[in-house]
Amino acid sequence: MTQQHLSPFSDKLAQFRQKMQEKHVLGVFCKSTDSSVIEAIGHSGMDFTVLDMEHSPITTETLKTHLMALQSTSTLGIVRVERYDSMHIGKALDLGAHGIMVTSVQNAEQATTALRLARFHPHGERGVCRFVRAASYGTMEKDDYFPEANRSLMVMQVEGSEALENFDEIIALDGIDVIFVGPYDLSQSLGIPGDIENPRVTRAVEDLIDRANRRNIKLGIFTDTMQQLRHWRESGLAFLGYSIELTILVQALNNICNKLDETDLG
Repeated sequence: MTQQHLSPFSDKLAQFRQKMQEKHVLGVFCKSTDSSVIEAIGHSGMDFTVLDMEHSPITTETLKTHLMALQSTSTLGIVRVERYDSMHIGKALDLGAHGIMVTSVQNAEQATTALRLARFHPHGERGVCRFVRAASYGTMEKDDYFPEANRSLMVMQVEGSEALENFDEIIALDGIDVIFVGPYDLSQSLGIPGDIENPRVTRAVEDLIDRANRRNIKLGIFTDTMQQLRHWRESGLAFLGYSIELTILVQALNNICNKLDETDLG
């Protein structure tokens, strides 16, 4: 029984990291509180979903059922925590999150704190309780659970001018899987809020790509158009976030309405 629980988590993470190393991974940000939506995304072919607890009404209870909904799929559940403290990071991992996305990382000290709170000894000081969902409610062997838990994915989101200045120090840290660029907050820090296709934003991201490549660090970004998605994929970014699941739903339905209207006019 232990191996049955352990293997899917291990295999998912191993396959995800291999795909990210060889090519790229694609995911969607999620704000829905309906776990059926999350389960449907899990059957869509997406590599990951970011369960956004920063900008959505997702609660801890909702998060639990979202992660359960993904369990039988190949899609990773990465939780964007509201704050990088022991309660928010530890609780998401206790519930079985495959990874954590830490928002608004501005310097190496903040990134180090987040890494420490997400790892058990000897790599950190995460609060210890093995009677949680991630450890099959205490039925998983201790010698299996603690090393396995320390393999969860760590994504650091950088998005402000201070983060750009401290970028080299952040990427020098061990234990970070992905540096994720938040283009909207980046645009605001450059004095052009929301204009994420502005050449100044593009140049800033391209500079980060060059700096990350020198350290063999995987870079990710949020996109909300197919043009942006293709551009950053071709630029070599390995962790691609595309839009919001509810926005995609609205756009798809709107497209159907427009196509029907065009048919009527024809």
